[in-house]
Amino acid sequence: MSKTLQAIRGMNDILPEQTPAWRYLENTVADLLDSYGYKEIRLPILEFTELFARGIGEGTDVVDKEMYTFLDRNEESLTMRPEGTAGCVRAVLEHGLTGGGQVQKLWYAGPMFRYEKPQKGRYRQFHQMGVEVFNLPGPDIDAELIVLTWRLWKKLGLADAVTLQLNSLGSSEARARYRDALVAYLQDRYDLLDEDSQRRLTTNPLRILDSKDGGTQAVLVDAPTLHDYLDEESLAHFEGLKARLDAVGIRYEINQKLVRGLDYYSRTVFEWVTDKLGSQGTVCAGGRYDGLVTQFGGKPTPGVGYAMGVERLVLLLETLGLVPDELNSPADVYICAFGEAAELAALGLSEQLRDAVPGLRLLVNAGAGSFKSQFKKADKSGARYALILGDDELAKRVVGCKPLRDDSEQQNIAWDALAEHLAACLKRA
Repeated sequence: MSKTLQAIRGMNDILPEQTPAWRYLENTVADLLDSYGYKEIRLPILEFTELFARGIGEGTDVVDKEMYTFLDRNEESLTMRPEGTAGCVRAVLEHGLTGGGQVQKLWYAGPMFRYEKPQKGRYRQFHQMGVEVFNLPGPDIDAELIVLTWRLWKKLGLADAVTLQLNSLGSSEARARYRDALVAYLQDRYDLLDEDSQRRLTTNPLRILDSKDGGTQAVLVDAPTLHDYLDEESLAHFEGLKARLDAVGIRYEINQKLVRGLDYYSRTVFEWVTDKLGSQGTVCAGGRYDGLVTQFGGKPTPGVGYAMGVERLVLLLETLGLVPDELNSPADVYICAFGEAAELAALGLSEQLRDAVPGLRLLVNAGAGSFKSQFKKADKSGARYALILGDDELAKRVVGCKPLRDDSEQQNIAWDALAEHLAACLKRA
């Protein structure tokens, strides 16, 4: 027997019963970003590998262990994007979108790819919605990004389920001084570190700060702290950010071990975390990357952004019961038609109703069937009303309108009055 075909591990189908929650989240985010003046950009899934090696950083877990990289037929090394920022920076440089100090406020959405151990809330193909802003250097735009996400949590009903963690990584020079002090401290305690942290000590020592190993965290208790090495300009920037968050009333926690997993961050970094999903607690994260455009060969260009994980946010909404019930019903109205003449009339009626009642979710029975079988399908569809068309109704130019979600009696509605009647009924509901 041939092997049964199935999806690659960690790359999941999103089934019809799941997609309404996805669309609800994606549409809510897109509408909110539109209201703040952000514009959508659509980016390739494949990029040259060098883009991520230069942008994310050699020695990071993403570049060293997690990227899907291969040679194409021209023997060029390509990578399926593991994140969105590097590709977005490449796009704005390639198309001159930030030339002359132009401000760009952009957002994107789509799949990302990392070779990780699949688990609940973490997959090898995962989806992100991300935001990137260029040529605004101050803490005001950092604050706007955080305020924007805070407003999203309120719209989704998640405000009490997430916590904002905040940190500043300072300038590259300040971070280098801190890195030297941290390495010196940890080298004296090398044998007490877990294996991953021992490896990171020579490649990406700041990542040791967010190690999940209890022994390593015990070592870090007396380690040098990053804020003792921050430059004055970064401290002023951080204070300006906190003042703006305080002015809006957004609560936050200062977490000096928050460093993010990508090398390009500087100054502001933040994460929104939840304790409702077990170990996969980060649902949105980002920060400032003022040196990344220069790193890619462009002129100095301030940048800041974030990305949110769609799978984790959908899971959080489902876990807390915050997916609106009406999303699970594909229809408001189901038309039952009995006989060929009624079937033809039902088709014309359905299009008239769609024109007259914008947004109406309407299903027309297909495959004929008895009165009982069509009503059974109408009920199973989740529709609020069944419309009944048969020879008698056609002769009288009326349509039977039967409520399916309560005990109200069926009414015969004149054909010309049906759209107004349905619009009124659905508005009351």
